[in-house]
Amino acid sequence: MRRLGAYHLLAAEDPGGQRPLPGQFAMLSCAERWGGGEDERPFLPRAFSIARRAGGEWQFLLEDVGPGTHRLGELAPGEQLLALGPLGRPFTAPPQGRRAILAGGGVGIAPLAILLDELGGAATVLLGFRDRERAAGAQLLAGARVATDDGSVGHAGRVTELLQAELAADAHAVVYACGPGAMLEGVRALCERLHVPAQLALEAGMACGFGACYGCAVPRRGGGYLRVCVDGPVIDADLLEHIGEHAGAPA
Repeated sequence: MRRLGAYHLLAAEDPGGQRPLPGQFAMLSCAERWGGGEDERPFLPRAFSIARRAGGEWQFLLEDVGPGTHRLGELAPGEQLLALGPLGRPFTAPPQGRRAILAGGGVGIAPLAILLDELGGAATVLLGFRDRERAAGAQLLAGARVATDDGSVGHAGRVTELLQAELAADAHAVVYACGPGAMLEGVRALCERLHVPAQLALEAGMACGFGACYGCAVPRRGGGYLRVCVDGPVIDADLLEHIGEHAGAPA
């Protein structure tokens, strides 16, 4: 376990596991003390983007926002982590001639780290955080430009402002984004206005991770719904008319 400001970088050994693709996720739980209340009823597994595959390890970025993430953040060497994955639809590489712009917010920067690895570092990386403590998470991605809401690090403002300036200079790009719902909606609306293709990694709360419960359904443009766990988590922006707050990662 490694601390990155307000975040925990959890590394779990899985030497024989399947190689995850950028944007995929896993359902995590602890083998012991995974429950609460008077009768210690078990928590549901939690969905986390896979931040990196390094050697025989899977890495996940956590923020302590509730009992499940608190317990995961307590894990010590030798304790067993249960993981179902990799799951979901991944990012796809940009077509030849288009550059990649990675835009992340808060703990939602996680799937952009493994994507940057896959792209060999050949991407523009823009990351937004609430404050200095959370901006320490930018260490996960080399060469990132940072924005903070309180102006304590980098650009004072939103990461979408950095993205707008980047696209104004050169819009021949594909945008890859993950973060809070409001940020993703800003990215979606900006890319729609500028006719820039975008792939958005949504992180709606999930109960199963494989499409059975419909707990992570989001409205599809033109009607119907998409299940984030199987139709995503990476969804082309033009399939979405609006992104609600519940579909994003914590800020």
